[in-house]
Amino acid sequence: ARSDDFTVAMETVTAWAWGPLSFLTFLAFLRRHPTRYVLQLLVSLGQLYGDVLYFATEARAGWSHSDPRPLYFWGYFVGLNGLWVLVPGALLADACRHLAAAQRAFDRPRHKAH
Repeated sequence: ARSDDFTVAMETVTAWAWGPLSFLTFLAFLRRHPTRYVLQLLVSLGQLYGDVLYFATEARAGWSHSDPRPLYFWGYFVGLNGLWVLVPGALLADACRHLAAAQRAFDRPRHKAH
């Protein structure tokens, strides 16, 4: 496999932005900080966006940066990289579920105590 400019740029963003933000998200969960699900949503969405760009760019280049052997292509390129789609996808859905529940609770009419 060979490197290309897109992958190098995307991994630079991952290392300098998503990496530290992921650590902050981890700390927010440890401390039960109110922003923890917002951070989870941001990190997961950023990861998914990078994955989509990675796969789309490679597809448009005719898979030229990937080894064409089936085991390598399907096992390594699709299978292992697919984990970087499934895990953030599940975390994105989880964050949306928690944020929606919080919004529903906030939107409930409040009854005055007599």
